[in-house]
Amino acid sequence: MSGPAHTQEEHQAAGQAAGGKEGGSANETTADQPENRSASGLQVPEDHVIVLFGATGDLAKRKLLPGLFHLAKAGLMPTRYRIVGTAPSQAALSDDEFRKHAREAVAEFGSSKPEGEDWHRFEDTLSFGAEDPDDPTPLLAAVRNAEQAIGGSPRRLFHLAVPPKAFPSVIEVLGKTGLAENGRVIVEKPFGTDLASAQALNATIHSVFDESRVFRIDHFLGKESVDNILALRFANGFLEPVWNRDHISHVQIDVPEKLSIEGRAQFFEGTGTFRDMIVTHLFQLLGFVAMEPPTSLTAKALRDEKTKVFETMRPLDPEHVVRGQYEGYRDEPGVDPQSDTETFVALRVELDNWRWAGVPFYLRSGKSLAEGRHVVTLGFREPALRMFPIGARHFAGERRNNELLIDFADPGRVGIRFLVKEPGPAMRLDEAEMVFDYADSFNSMYALEGYERLILDAMLGDQSLFTRADGIERLWAASAPLLEHPRPVETYSPGSWGPESIDRLIEPYHWSLPDHR
Repeated sequence: MSGPAHTQEEHQAAGQAAGGKEGGSANETTADQPENRSASGLQVPEDHVIVLFGATGDLAKRKLLPGLFHLAKAGLMPTRYRIVGTAPSQAALSDDEFRKHAREAVAEFGSSKPEGEDWHRFEDTLSFGAEDPDDPTPLLAAVRNAEQAIGGSPRRLFHLAVPPKAFPSVIEVLGKTGLAENGRVIVEKPFGTDLASAQALNATIHSVFDESRVFRIDHFLGKESVDNILALRFANGFLEPVWNRDHISHVQIDVPEKLSIEGRAQFFEGTGTFRDMIVTHLFQLLGFVAMEPPTSLTAKALRDEKTKVFETMRPLDPEHVVRGQYEGYRDEPGVDPQSDTETFVALRVELDNWRWAGVPFYLRSGKSLAEGRHVVTLGFREPALRMFPIGARHFAGERRNNELLIDFADPGRVGIRFLVKEPGPAMRLDEAEMVFDYADSFNSMYALEGYERLILDAMLGDQSLFTRADGIERLWAASAPLLEHPRPVETYSPGSWGPESIDRLIEPYHWSLPDHR
């Protein structure tokens, strides 16, 4: 992983959000694999055959196929590569049908339209081979043909865009057929539903792939703002010295969603917001916010520090958790009329370490909320003596001053809330905000979306932004009290900010969102 800050010229020239090989696992680099560079000097992967399991599914249509084309157009794909789509035999396509499917996916969801020489070159790399645990012959033939077209010994990358229940059979096929040799695997969330299932999943994967070749993907961690957290904190001398319990009173990680479950009842009923969002997304962001300074920006150093944060997490107290369910959820097609599945979670997390002891971390996420946002807020302690009166328009208890906000909206922004003097003869204070917006300061035309960045990192062998087995198992262990003794769900109105009890959860502080009350 290259450093989190890049020059404007790099953004303009090639559009890599921040991914370099530095930080890849040491045993993933060999002397006989020369480092490839794009025209702008940025590293591009060695030759690859990319196999998309679930190539006809929704994730491949919305993210993977458009993302791969965008990487190709940005000059960040390998010099020689092929993409093999695969799905069960009943959903199998011919090569031409797969190319037509990819064109339609890129046209509907891609940032780059499927046209011109760029598209024709990309289209020529696509082929299809049906995947059947009882007869892997079509898939083997498709991969073999792709490798022969490239020549040499290209690396293989397998992206498992399939339901978790299909992971064991896919992993078994990759192991028995020998396809796993010289290959890496991208595993989609959820990474289990509790500690036992996570351990079983990891054991299944490790029976074929050692940990250095496993990439558990979370598209949130591919956003520019994750690197921005590292750069903002560790590159600025005025912030790192105050990034601790002596100066910060509390931290909020807030990821509300406006969308409902959007017809995904079968998935959501068995998962819920805590398993779907908190363990996979928000806990991972907490790890980056709370980590100690790494010894370097390598994958091992970054993941070691993030895992140390997880190890200090206190077991979750169900009394400090609000579970909500939006009104009308039980009327959704496929939802149990008596369902206790949460569509909303707000919780308090505490870390037992020197830097954060006594500082509560408040996490919130849910469906059918007022806005769709991704915001991390650090609340700073107030001065010991308040000698200035606050302006009349601020109600008692509603002040939200001295906050640092990191907005994850692509490409992101950073804001600081502070107090200033109101104009006039009296010494009265009012709130103000300074905002740095990446879109106004850098050319982000070629910036990579989360999936694009992470697929590129996987091809480069850089595990910096991927979850490690021991880290995910530790999070499930800390979550056990909540999973075993969940409190009943509380209803909330669609378009609100969740159940009313969330304000009691965060007392004596206040939620940073909404921005204006």
